[in-house]
Amino acid sequence: MGDTWLSETRTSYDIDAAGYADKVSGLLAGSPYLRASLAVFAELVLDAGGGPVADVGCGPGYVTDHLHDVGVDAFGIDLSPEMISIARRDYPHLRFEVGTMTDLDLEDSSVAGIVAFWSVIHVPDEAVPGVLEEFRRVLRPQGLVLVGFHVGDEAQHTSRGYTGRQINVESHHRRPGTVAGWLRDAGFSIEAELVLRPDEAVPGAVIFARTAG
Repeated sequence: MGDTWLSETRTSYDIDAAGYADKVSGLLAGSPYLRASLAVFAELVLDAGGGPVADVGCGPGYVTDHLHDVGVDAFGIDLSPEMISIARRDYPHLRFEVGTMTDLDLEDSSVAGIVAFWSVIHVPDEAVPGVLEEFRRVLRPQGLVLVGFHVGDEAQHTSRGYTGRQINVESHHRRPGTVAGWLRDAGFSIEAELVLRPDEAVPGAVIFARTAG
């Protein structure tokens, strides 16, 4: 597969950026468990002394802004230039940069935390270990990562975006144990797991993990 998934994901989100931004508008307001997860993440980062937090795969920036509102020094990174344009337009007080989680343009041990909310879902299995190693590289000792993802055992292909235009993106559904195992292999210790809406066809999950040091 190589890096084809990267270019396909970038192009698809560029095409569908406006529709996706409309779809997730207000999402956190109606998601108390997601807000609670972000609140716990923020509390843990601030209790450890604070520092910059990267929202990796930030999309239109709503999670970055929420983290900022709860006192975190958050900035956003996304693969899609069109998503970053929307984020900069809607949240001009925050920093957003185009980048890829496979090769973060960040110094070693330079961030206190990373949030990857439903962004690693587009990374194929063979590339996930490298992504998590990048997360560990840029995190400070005892740095915190919060990963959110769809729960399941399959990959869902999407060929039509929210705007009705043609796209080509894969969303990988994974078991919490699988994601936790990859995190451990990358040098993280697992602090908490939470499964959201377990009775639905496609539950969600969040995992808190921390680097050694």
